[in-house]
Amino acid sequence: MNKIFSNDGSSVLAYIGLGSNLQNPAQQIQNAQKAFNNLDGVRYLKCSSLYRSSPMGPQDQPDYINAVIAISTILEPLTLLSHLQAIEQQQGRVRQSQRWTARTLDLDLLLYSDQIINLPELIVPHRGISERDFVLYPLQEIAPNLLIPGKGKIADLIKHCPSYGLERISA
Repeated sequence: MNKIFSNDGSSVLAYIGLGSNLQNPAQQIQNAQKAFNNLDGVRYLKCSSLYRSSPMGPQDQPDYINAVIAISTILEPLTLLSHLQAIEQQQGRVRQSQRWTARTLDLDLLLYSDQIINLPELIVPHRGISERDFVLYPLQEIAPNLLIPGKGKIADLIKHCPSYGLERISA
């Protein structure tokens, strides 16, 4: 489906982090990419390679498969967040009170244009964006000149964020 947005500046560029470590993680990522193609008000632009990373938090769970996608959207940030959570739920995500547990799909709104958003339900740029190799490396792959609001240039952030065993597994 080819979606056309107006040229009046109403659409914004946003970046979404994708992660999965349950129920065929690479397929979960692909299914999420397809879901973005079917969202009204969203145009899927591109996706990074897939990367394998060790889990954050408890290490007694499978490795994660991660990627970052770029979208153009006319949706407001909280509406987009609601759609991300619906996609997670459609793919079997069960939210738990404990952080960093295994999951079928995790979608994080990393960046929404050049906005800084600080709401109880949404913080953008994403809270851990500058310390997470599994976010920075895929993000740099699709947006090498990106300036992250309040954080700096992605190339500079990567210099201070070694890839702790991060492995690129597919283009």
